[in-house]
Amino acid sequence: MNKLLALALATVSGAACAQTPAINPMPDGSRDMYAGLGVQVAPRYDGSERHKTSAVPVLQVQWSNGIFISGTSVGMHLTSEPSFEVGPLLQYQPGRSENGSSKGPTGIDDALGLGSSSLLPPSPSRMAEAGNRLAGMDKIGARVLGGAFFNYYLAPQWRLTSSLLWGAGNERHGGSVDLGVQRLSTDIAPHHSLSFSAGLRLVNRDYNQAFFGVTVPEAVRSGNRAYTPAGGLELARVGVRWNWSLTPSWMLTTNLQATRLLGAAKDSPLVERPTNVTASTAIAYRF
Repeated sequence: MNKLLALALATVSGAACAQTPAINPMPDGSRDMYAGLGVQVAPRYDGSERHKTSAVPVLQVQWSNGIFISGTSVGMHLTSEPSFEVGPLLQYQPGRSENGSSKGPTGIDDALGLGSSSLLPPSPSRMAEAGNRLAGMDKIGARVLGGAFFNYYLAPQWRLTSSLLWGAGNERHGGSVDLGVQRLSTDIAPHHSLSFSAGLRLVNRDYNQAFFGVTVPEAVRSGNRAYTPAGGLELARVGVRWNWSLTPSWMLTTNLQATRLLGAAKDSPLVERPTNVTASTAIAYRF
């Protein structure tokens, strides 16, 4: 069960990568499930210097047929080989409004990708909004991204992770590749364990344009300079997770993740702070 516990908390932070729980051998027809609630302190959007405290759900379910739900990701293990994991992956990506990233399902307009498209010049009150570089920017609709994952075990507790996702942005042309390494759960004391992760995300031009670009109409409305970023390395991340098994069924899990925007994303006029930290803690119950 240590492999499952290592990834039992999956939040809806925009900085989080697609998380795929390790294969958990179970009797046919069975499932393993964690559910709970926690609190998260995270940047309002990638590159924001302001943070927001939000309640976040905890959900991880794994069925014996290989299907799993991990936070906002849904996938399926297609092999039971001990050395690697591979399968399809879907991930919900929250939208982004002038207030920053949404932390959950949004309205039908966002679900359909309908962004604001006012051609009016920015009002003095909008331009005067302190510290909000998204004021006057188009809304980005929530999306369900599709792709696949592949993980390879260097040792029983070490694995290389990778995922490919496509469909981000209002035009649905944004694509990303996440590459990482994980040290799965290691016991540090009775009922206490730590896991570690690090990784990089590469994105195409359409992804960077959606989240870090500024079109000419947006520049007129927002006061930001027009900016057309290229693709490439978008961010680097490192994280640590602490799990405390309170009882056989109850667990307290705490996660700390630092991210650093890179390349064209870092140089965007929307970015206030390229380095940021997200912290979350939650209590979960195993069913």
